[in-house]
Amino acid sequence: MIYQVVKKIGFSYGHRLLDYDGKCAHPHGHDACVEIGLASRDLNKAGMVVDFAEITLVLKSFLDENFDHKMILRHDDVLTKVLQDMGEPVYVMKDNPTAENIARVIFDHAKGRGMPVVSVKLWETPTSYAEYREGN
Repeated sequence: MIYQVVKKIGFSYGHRLLDYDGKCAHPHGHDACVEIGLASRDLNKAGMVVDFAEITLVLKSFLDENFDHKMILRHDDVLTKVLQDMGEPVYVMKDNPTAENIARVIFDHAKGRGMPVVSVKLWETPTSYAEYREGN
């Protein structure tokens, strides 16, 4: 048997997609919701997979510092330097800042902090999300 907990945290961000033919090629924003799933076969001494407060502490601080109210741009986007020179908050990614790639960054951060993360869903709109999970 496996126990799983899920924590939701919201944040707002802007981005645009390069090499994309559609509305998302233009700068725009989202009110996003992240759902992080953590799982374990065993519970800790308190009877939990991970305390929700700890998840919030680890994840919310990362989201606030890196993504919340920032433009998330690909490293070679010309807007990156323009916005940085203006003193605007920018998070630079190697890959296009799609919901899929942002979910992967959040997953990797949680995993790097020792959390037993199994999935990250990034709800870009109330009806659309991308999910990143480790493959078998």
